[in-house]
Parts: sequence; structure tokens; C-alpha cells
Amino acid sequence: MKFDVANRLIWLKGQLLNVNDAKINVLSPTSQFGLNVFEGIPCYWNEAKKQLFAFRLDDHYNRLMKSARLLQIDCPYTKEELKKALYDVVKANEYYENISVRQTLFVDGFGSWGSEGPVQMFVAPIPKGKMSKEYNKVGLNCCITSWRRISETTLSPRIKCGANYINSRMGQREALRNGYDTCIFLNEAGKVAEGPGSCLFMVKNGVLVTPMLTDSVLESITRDTVIKIARKVLKIEVVERSIDRTELYACDEAFLCGSAMEVTPVISVDRYEIANGKAGELTEKIHSLYLQIACGENSNFKDWVSPVY
Repeated sequence: MKFDVANRLIWLKGQLLNVNDAKINVLSPTSQFGLNVFEGIPCYWNEAKKQLFAFRLDDHYNRLMKSARLLQIDCPYTKEELKKALYDVVKANEYYENISVRQTLFVDGFGSWGSEGPVQMFVAPIPKGKMSKEYNKVGLNCCITSWRRISETTLSPRIKCGANYINSRMGQREALRNGYDTCIFLNEAGKVAEGPGSCLFMVKNGVLVTPMLTDSVLESITRDTVIKIARKVLKIEVVERSIDRTELYACDEAFLCGSAMEVTPVISVDRYEIANGKAGELTEKIHSLYLQIACGENSNFKDWVSPVY
């Protein structure tokens, strides 16, 4: 790492700048209304290979473009230009460690919440150890938040946009006020949806269970990764179905997963202890395989990793 976090370089509007010199218009729609779409892209350092691998880069960019289309904002960049911006800023910072890269398309200028453009982009990498506390915990004490997850009839969770995360904030702040690490949302039907910025899985009688994509959850790349690891590598049954709140209280294991969260055990829900308050065996296996694959150590998933250097 060439620069400390407070002075790292970010990519903004085609330039590499000290983060403190990166400015946007305070009256822009992204500033006032959260009018942006983004990806958090995990990159893993492989010490043996002296290489940094970006994980499922094409899938992240496909989702970014889909989010932009659904939010009806212009995307002026090709996929190759998106990749080059990420590679350039990571190399300029000389990162040789695990990092997360926030790549955001935002509406600049003097428009309103109804504007389609002009669209600009920033790319901001950060070491994983410098991220929020909930992303660096070994086990999570969760609560079921009183706030309901946004739905397709309000503001689609399928769109990964900045404004959606105010819903996540409300649940997370409630959890922290009440002494929990994070929360789990229910959807409008009262079924389990997801965590704030993370998807949920539970283990019940050896079966891995997760809410359906139509249960008010993000079309998560990590969720898809976990399902494929479970089915193709571990050869275990995965069921996508609606989950009742009390099923979590009685499940054998549970975990939250996401690009920032990776695979983090849920050790209690509403003070109901899960897996004796420890990481479950299957949870640990999935996390270990996830890291192995993301670090470029599994040739069966080599298409999922892109070398940066």
C-alpha cells in the first residue's frame, strides 16, 4: 500500500486524485437524492502467486449496468473502460492485500431526482481491514428489525442504488441502539428477506435454505456464489423458499453473506443462540471454499477471478 487510507488515490471523471481533492457538486442529484448505482468489488491478494484477483468482475459490471438501466440513468462507459478504471486506480495505490473497490456511477450537474444525467464515475479502493465493524466480525448477534425491507412495489431491491441503503440504515441503526451487531429484515409479507447489505442463509437438517429472489432480496453475486459452491463442490441440497422468522430461532446454522461481509456466521437472532453461539461446520466449509476460489486457488472456478497485475 503506497498511501494511507486518508490519502489514497481514487479514480474520478477519468483522473487519479488524492481522495481529499476529489470533489462533486453539492447540489448534484447524487448528493441530494442518492441518485447513483454502484458495486462493491472484492479483490483478494494471493501471496504465493504475487497476484491480486478481482472476484467475478464481469458479473459485477453486468449488475451495475442492469441497475443503471432500471434506474433509467445513462451509462457512458463500456465494460472494458470500467475494468481499466479499476485496474488503474488499484495499481496506482500499489495494493498488495485484500481490498474492496467501490465503483459508482452517479448523476452529477444541477438536475433533480428525475434527471438521467450527466453521469460520472468514481472508483475508490480500500483495504478490507479498514471497512465498517460489522464486516470484520467473526460472529454476528442479530435482531429482527421492526423496519420492513423495501419491495418491488416501493423501491426495488433488485437495483443496487445509493438511495436503497437508507432502508438498510434504518434497520442497522435500530440494531446498534439495542445492543446488536446488525439486523435481519422481514419483507412486506412478514417473511425473512435479508440483512442490511447482505443475504441470509440457514442450515436445517443438512439442507441449505435461503429466501427466494422474489422475497425482497438483492440479486446478490455472493448469494449465487454460495449456492454454486454448495451444489457443485459440497454436493449438498440448496432450497430457495420463503422463511418464517421463528425458523431462524430453531435452525442449526445461519450466516449472512455479501461482497463486503464474505460469509459471516450468525450466532444469535433476537437472543436465541444458534449453533451454540459459534460458527457452524457447514458455514466454515463454505467460507473456506469461498476464500480459496476468490484467491485464485481453485482451477474449476478460474473464470471467476481476474488478475489485476
